[in-house]
Formats: sequence, C-alpha cells, structure tokens
Amino acid sequence: MVTRVHVQTQGCQMNEYDSSRMADLLRERDGAVLVDAPEEADILLLNTCSIREKAQEKVFHQLGRWKRIKAARPDVLIGVGGCVASQEGAAIHARAPYVDVVFGPQTLHRLPELLDRARRGDGPVVDVSFPLIEKFDALPEPRAEGPTAYVSVMEGCSRYCTFCVVPYTRGEEVSRPLADVMREVAALADQGVREVNFLGQNVNAYRGETGERGERGERKGRKADLARLVRDAAGIDGIDRIRFTTSHPLAFGNALIEAFRDVPELAGHLHLPVQSGSDRVLAAMQRRYTVMQYREKIRRLREARPDVALSSDFIVGFPGETDRDFEDTLKLVRELDYDLSFSFLYSPRPGTPAASLPDDTRPEVKRHRLAILQDQLRAQAAAHAAAMVGGVERVLVTGRSTRDPGQLQGRTENNRVVNFRCADDGLVGAFVDVRITEALPNSLRGVPVFAEPIGAEAVDSPGMPDMLRVPATT
Repeated sequence: MVTRVHVQTQGCQMNEYDSSRMADLLRERDGAVLVDAPEEADILLLNTCSIREKAQEKVFHQLGRWKRIKAARPDVLIGVGGCVASQEGAAIHARAPYVDVVFGPQTLHRLPELLDRARRGDGPVVDVSFPLIEKFDALPEPRAEGPTAYVSVMEGCSRYCTFCVVPYTRGEEVSRPLADVMREVAALADQGVREVNFLGQNVNAYRGETGERGERGERKGRKADLARLVRDAAGIDGIDRIRFTTSHPLAFGNALIEAFRDVPELAGHLHLPVQSGSDRVLAAMQRRYTVMQYREKIRRLREARPDVALSSDFIVGFPGETDRDFEDTLKLVRELDYDLSFSFLYSPRPGTPAASLPDDTRPEVKRHRLAILQDQLRAQAAAHAAAMVGGVERVLVTGRSTRDPGQLQGRTENNRVVNFRCADDGLVGAFVDVRITEALPNSLRGVPVFAEPIGAEAVDSPGMPDMLRVPATT
C-alpha cells in the first residue's frame, strides 16, 4: 500500500528546501507520494517557521484543523518540524497530545526512523538536537522538480543579531564540504536543472572543506568560500544561472564582488538585508557594520557589475527607533534605489536579547512608518519594472502560468516573473530572449524576440527549430 504524505511549509526558502528533502526521504524509503489534500494523507507534516510574531499560534491553529482528521482516522501520523519545533520541543506534544513526532531542522534526516517509533507506540517522539552536518550525509540524491533548484550549502548562523531567533533554532554555522555540494549540483544538472540557488541562513559565510592535499599528501585544511563555490558550480555543464540567499553584509567581501564581475552565470541580482539605515539602530541590532560600510560595499559591487539589481530586508519599529532613525532608513532606500524588497514590523521573538529592550513607540506610529516605507519601496519597484519595458531580457522558462495556461512563465536575471504567450511546452527549461511589453504590479509581460509581432505576422529566423516557432501575438 502506497503511503500518502501531505507537507505544509511555513516560512523561508530553507524550509521549502527542507520540505522537499523530507519528501525525498519518504519517497526513497517507503515509495511515498505527495498529496495536496490533508484529508487524503497517511502522514501529515508541518514544517514551521518562528521568524514572525505569533508563529507558535499559527502552528497550533493548523494542528487544530488536523486534529479532526486524526480523530476520524487514528492511524494518521502528525509530525511537526522546523524552527518552532526546535524552539518548543516537547511542549508541542504537551499542548497538542495528538502530535506523534516533533523534529528540528537538523534532524529531518531521521524522520523515517522517528515515524517508525511513533507507529510502534513509543510515546511522544521528540528529537530537536543539533547533530551538525550529519543530515546532509544521510539524505538521498536530490530529485529535480523543474529547471530550477535550491541547494542548501550551510546551516545555522553565528551572528546573534539581537532580534533574530535563528541561532537558537538552527544552531551555529556549519558548512557542507565543497565536493558534496558539487556532487549535488552535478546530479541536479543531469536531471535538467539550469539554475541553482545556494541557500544558507548566512550563505556568504560559507566555508566548506576542500579536501585538498599538499605535495606530500598531507591535508592542508583549506576551505572554500562562497565565491569559489559559485565559480566551481559555473563550470558544471548545464548550469547556466546561479543565485544565492540570504546574505549578511558583514561577510560580503571582495571575493564575491569579483565573482559578480567575472562569472556570467552568477545572476545580476543581490539580496543583501540591511535592516535599517540608522547606525544607532544597527548597533542595537548587533549587526556589526555601519551604514557607510554597507554603502561602500554596494558602490564597489555596482562598479564591478553596473547592471546589478539590489533588494533588501527592512525592520520597522525596532525598540527605540526614533523619527530620525526612520528618516535615515528612507534616505538609504532612496539613495541606493532598491528594487523588489521586503519590509516588516519588528516582532519580539522569545529568548532573543531585543525582546527585553524598552520600547515606548506607539504601535500606530510603527504601522504608519511601515506604510510610508512600503509605499516608497513599491514606487521604486514599479519604476524599475517600467524601465524594463522595451528591453530584451534573458528568461529561464519554468512552466505554464497558473492564471493563464496559454502563457509560459519564467524569471529574468533580476528575479522578476515574465509571462508570454506560447503554445509549445518544449521551451520549458530553456533560456529565451523576451522583449518586455508591459509592466504589471507583480509580473511582466513580453514577446519572444523570435516571434515579435509586425502587424499580424511574426518574425521567424530561417533556421529556427520547429519547437521555437510560436504564433505572433499582440
């Protein structure tokens, strides 16, 4: 009998990656299949995130919905993983005794064994330990689900920003060996992946063992940084675009800037969270850089790669933030001309130093500041999108548009979604030059350059393969 698994993922791209590896584990061990409807599943897995406010409550609300499924079918197993699981541990079972398994981000590779223990009735099964990099050695070969793929290259964070819970839920920074990452990338390329996105909570702090030896065979103990990882991955046949996320400005140095200059496969887009434009707030956050130092890194990057698109994260309403601090953030946003970016109200996370800081700013003031910042960011993003109209973008086609199956969808180098009309699925997984014809609030529209309309006719190149011949559209 086939085991049916439903996975619900909250939070970041790292969680998306972890959820896909859970599915790989259960598929390899039990031949499990994923199902969209939780009511059809034999195993229900909730992969949680604790970054935002009320994360725990969102978890228990979801578990409350699944409780009814468990009541109707007692053999169904419920597992809770991710950062809330790491934070709460056995307290999850104490509050929701119908949960069978609780596991952390670093122990997801033990999931089949933990589920077996739950089936045997071993009582509440909880494993939220931090066994370093062991999980990657135990995971099966990755299975590509399209032309793009995430590759986790390191876990944890050692920065201990005062607002962030990640070091407590994912542990200290641990990097995978360079050869292991390269094997995974090569395996994905063999399955048709054209773009890889290297993941880590602080990905540009990657320091992977190279295994290199000296002339006498002795181990040198050398480590590869993210710039070397990018350069090596660019040499793998089939990999034509590389991204990485998420970065910390402190570890963003000259080697990466040079990689942006030298490696055409490295996408011309950088997401570099600054969090605030105020030195006073940055110091309270324990970010360990100044606004001037951040600006200087961006100046050197744009010198090396003039067309690079820049996005960031911003926290509004950090304890003690003043009107002047907020104005400094707005000034930085305008000066550096960020494209698509993310902004959030500060939410205190239990156990972090900032949670105990005095904060006398009224909530309505914080919400007003956030609205102002988001309006500015939206206006800048719209201006960047409008500037792309009329230009030609290299788009990796990822599949059909969910809203209009008559259109193919892909992403530009600066990470914008583009839709264009095409009847041939043979373009999925290919890079296509698309002329942008319209900028919408959340996407772009375009026409492939080999099918640009002139009146009612399309322009075809004489030697164009049949799979690239598409009807002209207006």
